Amino acid sequence: MKVNIQTHHVSIGDESRQEIESKFEKIADHFPQLISSDIIIRKEHGQHEVEVFTNYEGARVSAKASHEIMYPAIAASLKKLDAGLRNRKGQLKH
Repeated sequence: MKVNIQTHHVSIGDESRQEIESKFEKIADHFPQLISSDIIIRKEHGQHEVEVFTNYEGARVSAKASHEIMYPAIAASLKKLDAGLRNRKGQLKH
């Protein structure tokens, strides 16, 4: 799965990019139909805001989380994305 990472007012290194991509691999294992995902990381007012977007079976699924520290914000947004994808998959099976 291709992961597009955009940052605003935040700089991340190669190690951080690899860690983010490895977290997306876990989601890609559960949902092999995913081709790409976009993640936007921004820092505003002392909070890291993370938005994740992807297309799954013809529908756009997104998740958003914020935290003072970047990595918990990323983890929370990916957890919400996973829940949204499971919900969409359930809708399709129903």
